Amino acid sequence: MSAINQHTSRIDRAGELRVNQETLDQLWQRARILHIAEGRVAAVDNALALISAHDVAAHIAAGTFTEGSRYFLGLDLETKAPFFAWDTEWVGTIEDAAKEVGFSTAREIGSRLSEQELEISLHAMGLSNWHRAHPRCPRCGGATRVDIGGAARTCDADGSQHHPRTDSAVIVLVKDRSDRILLGHQPIWPEGRFSTFAGFLEPGETFEQCVAREVLEESSVSVTELKYLGSQPWPFPASIMIAFEAVTDNPESAKGDGEEITEVKWFTRAELKAAAQDGSLLLPPRISVARKMIEGWLGETSPGGETWR
Repeated sequence: MSAINQHTSRIDRAGELRVNQETLDQLWQRARILHIAEGRVAAVDNALALISAHDVAAHIAAGTFTEGSRYFLGLDLETKAPFFAWDTEWVGTIEDAAKEVGFSTAREIGSRLSEQELEISLHAMGLSNWHRAHPRCPRCGGATRVDIGGAARTCDADGSQHHPRTDSAVIVLVKDRSDRILLGHQPIWPEGRFSTFAGFLEPGETFEQCVAREVLEESSVSVTELKYLGSQPWPFPASIMIAFEAVTDNPESAKGDGEEITEVKWFTRAELKAAAQDGSLLLPPRISVARKMIEGWLGETSPGGETWR
């Protein structure tokens, strides 16, 4: 199987511009701004609904949203237009159904966005999740504030600066010598939902060691012939997925661990296509690297539905 496509970035992150607040303020006035509200992104007709600084001011004046935080995302490679995210909350008590009007989650809409829009939304959501989870200084417990255009938080009490962290995780497409693939079912998923195997890197562990350990723990098979396929940011809430394929010589040993994986199944291409078409197999979402790995092995876009849970 060929490697997962490694798309060139569609954004110049322009880190040198983050350090000057006056520059950021000037960029904000002409920026294309992605509005994030409580984990949802503004979107209309399967595209991001980017707004202007004037629109942001109008929302704040109307009392619809909090003043929020600004994150500098970078510049368009061709036009040099700046992109920002505006991270807010609704003011007052708003019904959940109302929050869905004009907004969507990056998971739901991601597969229908352009490459640039997807890159912007994943960057913005990663920053939003991190900032919301780190309001306090890990050194002294003091309050922290957004700094360097969203690329850090600073504690004014002790002067320390803190930066977003990304959790590394491997994700593995396991094959046997007959070129079947092994997929697993997690108990939190609906019946019929199967995917590739994945797990977080532990301290002092290489990616290759993590692949072997996670696959063995979850499916009871040992693997060799590891091949790197690519990577994908996955800010749900803060991961980077490192994709591999691997081969096992003991496919008959495959079984779930009974906790994280309660069922495993081997699929030929014909079996996977038939199960996806008749609805007995639900695959990972099209935005995910897991789906891309499966479709790379299949050699075509897989039929059937998808599910997050």
